[in-house]
Amino acid sequence: MSQAEAKTKTPFWEQGNLAPVQEEVTAFDLPVEGAIPPELNGLYARNGANPREGHSGHWFLGDGMLHGVSLRDGRAEWYRNRWVRTPRFNGAPRTPGMPDIRSGVANTNVMAHAGKIMALVESALPVVMSRELDTVGSYDYDGKLDTPFTAHPKVCPTTGELHFFGYGFVPPFLTYHAVDAAGTLMRSIPVPVRAPTMVHDFAMTSGHVIFMDLPVVFDMPAAQRGTMPFAWSDSYGARLGILKRGAGIESLRWVEIEPCYVFHVANAFEEADGTIVVDVAWYNELWRGGPSGKTFDRAVLRRWRVPPGATKAQEQFLDDRSIEFPRINDDRAGLSHDIVYTVDTGNDGLTYELLRKYDLKTGKSTEHVFDNGMASEFVHVPGEGGKSEDDGWLIGFVYDRARNASDLLILDAQKIESKPVARIMLPARVPQGFHGNWMPGV
Repeated sequence: MSQAEAKTKTPFWEQGNLAPVQEEVTAFDLPVEGAIPPELNGLYARNGANPREGHSGHWFLGDGMLHGVSLRDGRAEWYRNRWVRTPRFNGAPRTPGMPDIRSGVANTNVMAHAGKIMALVESALPVVMSRELDTVGSYDYDGKLDTPFTAHPKVCPTTGELHFFGYGFVPPFLTYHAVDAAGTLMRSIPVPVRAPTMVHDFAMTSGHVIFMDLPVVFDMPAAQRGTMPFAWSDSYGARLGILKRGAGIESLRWVEIEPCYVFHVANAFEEADGTIVVDVAWYNELWRGGPSGKTFDRAVLRRWRVPPGATKAQEQFLDDRSIEFPRINDDRAGLSHDIVYTVDTGNDGLTYELLRKYDLKTGKSTEHVFDNGMASEFVHVPGEGGKSEDDGWLIGFVYDRARNASDLLILDAQKIESKPVARIMLPARVPQGFHGNWMPGV
């Protein structure tokens, strides 16, 4: 077989910088170009699929691996990458057709809440990790949580509450949960949906949570092929479920939207008249005929507006360029925002060569181009005493093709087109992954 033929047969998530790494690395006192802002004291960590055996049935199915950099007093103390050692990673037997929420791959996100660092995947419980990225074990909120935990929980900046959901293949297909700032599970509410669909994210405002019931539905043929067990449905329809925070399920209302798929919500908020606004990375459709090993679909930035009493959302495109991994200043989570940061994914949905900053108030955008580099998601870290929404820093991993290793870049969030404030050179390659967060003071 020729090299070209081998590449054609190899799925995209096993090529280039999407391919997994096979070693766990620890390095101290990392070299830095520029200067790390001394106010950045904490841990930046990001999760991603890194199959232990080097291959998996889909990009989303590999074992979780965390990559972390500790920053302290203007120094890059250390870099570590560690597999999340779940029961599945450790070889626990699986019963076909029987989901085990304690045995996922924990490969999608990592975040801190109520003193716990948690690695997340949408099919299982959170996995608690140490600051050094060692696995502690799955966490079920003192036995109160009996559903999976989304990879995209929302922390309310006003109350400190953690809002999340779990979905599965048997009724109830979707359940909403809320945890208080101290880490106590306060409520769990089943949400009536018609079938098991892939619910990757949701939205939160100051007064509501919004669920996306979209037409990517459980598909047995895909499951039997060992890939993501979902496929596009032309008949399922699409709608938003809007539930008042703190209320019972009787207050839930459904609002129709155009058929689509959304992996990631940038943010949602409420206008003065009660209109709910949701900004998303919007796919016209996803996985028609099932997930493909050859291509990835293309998303653009789109807005839904739901006036009080409306039964159908107003929809508008905010841009027509390919994007993914939308992030905001998380101090604005659930509140009005003007700034959205995204990674440009190119026409193939997988290029990742520039970071884009949208100013939705002015309609302008600016970009940082990664020369000879391939970017992952960037997160916003607010500056100390910052007065504007874009005060602070953007942090993310970028693969440097020239040295076949990765850097942690720190950009000025107000001037993202400028030279990086700091470039922290890592001793290893960080594969393209999914989501992470800055954990101050950790």
